[in-house]
Amino acid sequence: MAKETNWFKRHKILTVVGVIVLLAIIASAANGGNKTTNNTTNSSSKASTAKPSSKPSLAKIGEPARDGKFEFTITSLKCGVPSVSDSSGYITKTAQGQYCLVNISVKNIGNKQQLFYENDQKLLNATNQQYSPDSTATLYNDNNTDAFLSEINPGNSVSGTLVYDIPKDQTPITAELHDSAYSAGVKISLQ
Repeated sequence: MAKETNWFKRHKILTVVGVIVLLAIIASAANGGNKTTNNTTNSSSKASTAKPSSKPSLAKIGEPARDGKFEFTITSLKCGVPSVSDSSGYITKTAQGQYCLVNISVKNIGNKQQLFYENDQKLLNATNQQYSPDSTATLYNDNNTDAFLSEINPGNSVSGTLVYDIPKDQTPITAELHDSAYSAGVKISLQ
């Protein structure tokens, strides 16, 4: 019977353990090697020496907020709307719950043309449930085409109304706005 000469074949368990250790080291390096430390200081002394939070406050209705190449300003929010229609009044869409109308202005602050896509813009309630615009209702709302797939050149702005269909018992707390589907986004307080 021929003896296996490959070290890895002869030491299968040691090889598997070595691979697991190597993957753990790579994962730790990918996380930046951050360590968490346990602090045994009691909470009363922490409270007295704690610095104020440096967490930035959210922009509010009427204040501009930027994400990527876009500067967004929500100018108003109106919820409880049962239906929307075009300017002729012949084409109407009724909400499953209630419509929330978000009047928004979007300015291209970049160096190239950028597509504003309404479905990249979300409303969030108090439990962070996400609501996307109703594209058909947005299009029907007074022939509001500026808030529907607009290509915006640098320095130009569009304004329009995004229409969201949310349950009647929900209230949007924040808007999460994106210059593209892949951007980090910016949140605006609706309260």
